[in-house]
Amino acid sequence: MNKKRLLSCIIAASSLLGAYAQPHTFDVNTKKVGAAVQPTMYGIFFEDINYAADGGLYGELVKNRSFEFPDALMGWKAFGKFEVKNDGPFERCPHYVVLNYSGHNDTATGLQNEGYFGIGIEKDEEYRFTVWAKTVSGDANVEVSLVDESTMEEHQEFATAELKVSGNEWKKYELILKSPKTVQKANLRLLLKGKNGVALEHVSLFPKHTFKDRENGMRRDLAQALYDLHPGVFRFPGGCIVEGSSLDQRYQWKNSIGPVENRPLNGNRWLSTFNYRLFPDYYQSYGLGFYEYFLLSEDIGAEPLPVLNVGMACQFQNHNDPSAHVAVKDLQPYIQDCLDLIEFANGDVNTTWGKKRAEMGHPAPFNLKFLAVGNEQWDDLYYERLRPFVKAIKAKYPNIKLIGTSGPDSEGEMFEKGWKAMKELKADLVDEHFYRDEHWFLSHGLRYEGYDRKGPKVFAGEYACHGKGKKWNHFETSLYEAAFMTDLERNADVVDMATYAPLFAHVDGWQWRPDMIWYDNTRMFKSISYYVQQMYACNKGTNVLPLTMNGKSVAGQEGQDGLFASAVVDKKKGEIIVKVANTSDKAQDVTLNLNGLKGSRSATATTLQSDNMDAENTLDNPNLIRPVETTATCVSKKNMTVLNDKLPAKSFRMYKIK
Repeated sequence: MNKKRLLSCIIAASSLLGAYAQPHTFDVNTKKVGAAVQPTMYGIFFEDINYAADGGLYGELVKNRSFEFPDALMGWKAFGKFEVKNDGPFERCPHYVVLNYSGHNDTATGLQNEGYFGIGIEKDEEYRFTVWAKTVSGDANVEVSLVDESTMEEHQEFATAELKVSGNEWKKYELILKSPKTVQKANLRLLLKGKNGVALEHVSLFPKHTFKDRENGMRRDLAQALYDLHPGVFRFPGGCIVEGSSLDQRYQWKNSIGPVENRPLNGNRWLSTFNYRLFPDYYQSYGLGFYEYFLLSEDIGAEPLPVLNVGMACQFQNHNDPSAHVAVKDLQPYIQDCLDLIEFANGDVNTTWGKKRAEMGHPAPFNLKFLAVGNEQWDDLYYERLRPFVKAIKAKYPNIKLIGTSGPDSEGEMFEKGWKAMKELKADLVDEHFYRDEHWFLSHGLRYEGYDRKGPKVFAGEYACHGKGKKWNHFETSLYEAAFMTDLERNADVVDMATYAPLFAHVDGWQWRPDMIWYDNTRMFKSISYYVQQMYACNKGTNVLPLTMNGKSVAGQEGQDGLFASAVVDKKKGEIIVKVANTSDKAQDVTLNLNGLKGSRSATATTLQSDNMDAENTLDNPNLIRPVETTATCVSKKNMTVLNDKLPAKSFRMYKIK
């Protein structure tokens, strides 16, 4: 190679290196305030999968408390002289247990409940035990104890109280037990004392201090984690459980209200769906019912978004079999369920269903604004059934925003057909679901730019990045979710709300992962995906601001070196918020040119970052990866404010500038 050619190659190589070392300049137009970001933009979706309700968020610690499981004593050990009867005081939950004297003073009669993978008891906490009871003859005594069968101490019982039952009429009794220690997998034991028998129904144990100290309330730490997300919308009671494997197993909201003692048991859609993780004792007590869902929405400051059945069982399980679904001509009871639910939520106390809400303790309306009909259904079977729902609901409640679905696909022929049908039916929002791998999330940074601005709005109702071969919570997939969410934010004129899914998982009872929040009986941890959602939800701003690099949206496009970014202004707080994901494996220089903003000022930079892409938070190390806040400086330069920074490799960073 001659000297001239060698020199030219060196110059060319130097210029390429210099180009890569140049900062990536983001131009933010702070004066061109764009689309409003809806208050509902980032929310949460709840489904009773992974023991999310009974055994999770719902505070009840006793499994099969009313003896209504198909095996009436599932979850219980019964010993001595006992009998299960079915003529109890509650019409829809008629079973109860009678304990009688065994005939020997040294042979005990009693019951012991295992809870959900054990009963979690915490030191110095108080627990409210309640039971409906009556005597068989004369007054009866029952010893109520929390026991630890794994202990090496002489006594298994560590908290005990005596219950005195009098009279042969059913009455509700209550005791308070205070624990001197923490036990992960305790049991509840009831022992008959003396020779007089007793009948027991609806045996219940709750922490005395639930979230907001509500009776029949929520587990405190899990509900607090929801509150701390500051969600804009709360979708419930689920996805597939709304449909059921068959229609008789679907979630029926009217069965989930009224006295908890008289709410009938329902088989859980996920009881036997996953044979590789089978839980044959997974039933729904309906203790966490629609009244509690509405109340929780209010307590965490989120708009309630109930989902009701459209007259269809799960299409995945029934393979589009028309006989598995309600005929269109027979849909009226299902339509009436929707109309009655709106009245339950919003009706005056003098209306039929508004009165029921008031009787449960909430005279004021819940101010329901949204209703989804159908979950993840598709094709003509769904569209022809949805049509009469839309007509009836819009006729009576024109201000309720109705949500239809585009089905389980994120794109393709059936997805397009779903959107076409939703436009024709004039749905207000379309519920999209996408559980996809890393490549999908990185390659869809411009997903919503091409959507019709005149059509229905988007509700990204279920989504999560499922690592290819790595389907668990880990940093890399959470980072790609953060990158993808910049597109939700940039397109707030068409995307009204989005909810990650699923929400909860018990470490001993999960069937689906990844999930946002994990827990055992006394502890919990927030996944990295939780912190991504929280960074967006707590910093959604009020309006979009244009952010470009070389005139293009920063969405992982060619020449953008794996960067994704979006910007909003919060008019109420007087802040500009810029979110940037660096999905590349190199640290990158970035410059924010805040055009229209003048002067030097301070800023905060909040960062999620890890050097290990497979790292995850755990019960034993819940804070391994969480947002870290530092300060940054913005300088004044040529009639604008400028922030210079170096983004770590594989990181998500949020800047807040006053």
